[in-house]
Amino acid sequence: MAAATPISLGAPTERKLDIAQLAERPVSVRRLVTRFALAGLPVLAAAIVVTAIASVRIGTKLGIDDAKRVSYVASKLVHDHALDDRLVTMDPTAVVEMDRFVHDYVLTDKLTIVKIHAANGTVLYSNETALIGQQFPLGEEELSVLDHRRDVVAEISELVKKENTLENDDRLLEVYRRTETPQGTPLLFETYFPYSSVRDTGRDLWGQFAPIAVGALIVLALVQIPFAISLARRLRAGQAQRERLLQHALESSDQERRRIASDLHDGAVQDLTGVSMALTANSRVAQESQSRDAMIDAGAKIRETVKSLRSMLVDIYPPNLHQEGLQSALADLLGAVHNREMVTNLNVDAEASDLSFESINLLYRAAQEALRNVANHSHATTVSVTVKVSAHLALLLVEDDGVGFAPETLANRVRRGHVGLRSLAGLVHDAGGAIALKSVPGVGTRVEVRVPR
Repeated sequence: MAAATPISLGAPTERKLDIAQLAERPVSVRRLVTRFALAGLPVLAAAIVVTAIASVRIGTKLGIDDAKRVSYVASKLVHDHALDDRLVTMDPTAVVEMDRFVHDYVLTDKLTIVKIHAANGTVLYSNETALIGQQFPLGEEELSVLDHRRDVVAEISELVKKENTLENDDRLLEVYRRTETPQGTPLLFETYFPYSSVRDTGRDLWGQFAPIAVGALIVLALVQIPFAISLARRLRAGQAQRERLLQHALESSDQERRRIASDLHDGAVQDLTGVSMALTANSRVAQESQSRDAMIDAGAKIRETVKSLRSMLVDIYPPNLHQEGLQSALADLLGAVHNREMVTNLNVDAEASDLSFESINLLYRAAQEALRNVANHSHATTVSVTVKVSAHLALLLVEDDGVGFAPETLANRVRRGHVGLRSLAGLVHDAGGAIALKSVPGVGTRVEVRVPR
């Protein structure tokens, strides 16, 4: 049969699912809570990483601010107690006095190098004595400090500069401040700090903050787990309730069909049978030929009506559906179609006998509705019914080689009140299954019904 687009029956849209997916599995509280916890792990990890980066950056900024404060104190000490105008001319005595003061009161483990520059870039003093007297051009940032445009500048030292070739650390933090001699000569006061000490400040801050931040996030995640367990249990209870309601609906429907069938059999069918027999008996003793013929005709019509009612009884509640099995009941349905001079084929897996009461009922109703449409509308010469059973579902296929139809034809029939297939689709989907109707005009129709075991 040529491929065709599935026709909507007004039920939820059919999805392409694996066979195992059609069977609705019971809700597992443990599985849902585990998924919830695992889903929260990436968020927790991301929060920890973001917190760590933020803490290190804040700590680094605090370390730089601390270096600026140390530089200020150092420049203040030098200005108040050691700076002399003789240093401008690099007087040896002034240089020695400055060097002694710097080593005694300024240099520490964190502040390792001190330089004093003249406005033209000449190094007037450095505890690295080889630099004294050398001239290095000042950059824009250094000049902005000398010109009072900025109070302080802190930056990572560029060790490729000639003035930094004697420094051993991989990275240094430079801090520039403006100072003056007693007579007001502007000088650039430069201090160097190992960048590792600045980085360590950030790490120390993260080490102090991490237990609080990570602990709070973990506690928050743990607090949410009882709520997740509660929601999972509610979901499981809802699923169980829905299954009970579906079970009740199927049982009620079956009981109602059984009651209607019993009422028809014991009431209308028996009464009509009695009337038919009475008419037949009276026709034999009737005097007038016309009256006798009328009675015979009425009796024949009543017998046809009784036959139709008995067929309806089988349709409403087939007596052999559960006693003799699905295959026997489907064979009876195909027998009615075969009487219309159609070639019929039936193929039912042996595992169909193991299906549940509800699944057998649903498959039978689906085949009944499909074959009713085949008999009334298809003009087919061949129809086949196949039932395949797997570990998770039962599949019913009803195929014919009739005239088929276009999607709008089915929509028009629904608007005219023919809602058999649409109602069937609702039942199938309520049971957790799926139904697909595929038809090509002039080629035939295929009905597929999948029902969970």
